[in-house]
Amino acid sequence: MQAKLLGGKGAIAALSLLVLASCGGGSGGDVPLDDLTAQEIFSRGEASLEASEPEQAASYFAEVERLYPYSEWGKRALVMQAYAYHRDRDYENSRSSAQRYIDFYPGDEDAAWAQYLLALSYYDQIDDVGRDQGLTFQALQALRAVIENYPDSEYARSAVLKFDLAFDHLAAKEMEIGRYYLKRKHYSAAINRFRVVVEDFQTTTHTPEALHRLVEAYLSLGLEDEARTAGAILGYNYRSTEWYEDSYALLTGRGLTMEPSGDNWLTTVYRQVIRGEWL
Repeated sequence: MQAKLLGGKGAIAALSLLVLASCGGGSGGDVPLDDLTAQEIFSRGEASLEASEPEQAASYFAEVERLYPYSEWGKRALVMQAYAYHRDRDYENSRSSAQRYIDFYPGDEDAAWAQYLLALSYYDQIDDVGRDQGLTFQALQALRAVIENYPDSEYARSAVLKFDLAFDHLAAKEMEIGRYYLKRKHYSAAINRFRVVVEDFQTTTHTPEALHRLVEAYLSLGLEDEARTAGAILGYNYRSTEWYEDSYALLTGRGLTMEPSGDNWLTTVYRQVIRGEWL
């Protein structure tokens, strides 16, 4: 039994185990499902999960929902379908089942679990940073729904951690593209990518490198004010990083200080982040 993960309906779980035992561990497959009770079919689904047969489990839970659509067992079977499909890595069907549960039973105690499973159906498909990040955006939206709609649920903390990882993943994508442009001396295109990281992904692990890359790109364009200001932000917030040391060497090597200079988007960031001047 997945007692904790399954949402905590101990009475149903205990009853299903009793029925499972009475069925001889799910034997008697020659009996038509239409002749079995909802509990008996549900227990077969749980037995299939225990036997690491999630596809078979999903089919049993689907039968419970089909044969007993308005019962407590039918309701429970719907969210269990989502879980079984996810175990089988059938993310599309998992997402569909989870969404139906949320639509039909938004106030039920398992709605948080259904929303979390829906989010996982996107999150667990996030690919390498070199690929399209559409699923990452969808994962972020679904994880945010868990955090905002079910803040006191057992899934909220995990959703926060996964949200941060997915957010960091998007920043990594911007950095990868920015480095690609920088290496090919497309400095303006590179700056646009690094600027997105600094402005929109400030809380991620990629911000220090983004600031250093801005120093590199702006120096390559001869824009010393912007390079100095990027270095100033880097020095104030990330002095212990290797990126600060590299930027310090670049700037001082040209006789430049790491201080804000001029009137540009980076000086605005400096005033807001360092001085707290938001107006």
